[in-house]
Amino acid sequence: MLIEVLKSKLHCVTVTEANLNYMGSITIDEDLMDAAGLIAGEKVQVVNNNNGERFETYVIRGERGTGCICLNGAAARKVIVGDTVIIISYALIDFDEARSFQPKVVFPKDNRL
Repeated sequence: MLIEVLKSKLHCVTVTEANLNYMGSITIDEDLMDAAGLIAGEKVQVVNNNNGERFETYVIRGERGTGCICLNGAAARKVIVGDTVIIISYALIDFDEARSFQPKVVFPKDNRL
């Protein structure tokens, strides 16, 4: 049996940009992606600590070292620059493996490692 578990999380990063005119997704600094084990195109859940919004989108690779967290397209309406968000990824894994699985939880400071 497979179950869905927390794979990784970028905890309390700050939205640096909201681009309504882009075709959807979230752009994330590649350093942050690497730290959380995220890849381009991966589905993530975004939780906005400022307004309670929760939504799903997919990851786009951002420029390394910039601290970029940019919500694009319709998701840009769910945040404002300066909001604090949590970016969560999940994985389907075997039930027995899930008992010992350790997710990557990253606590960036000012969107940097």
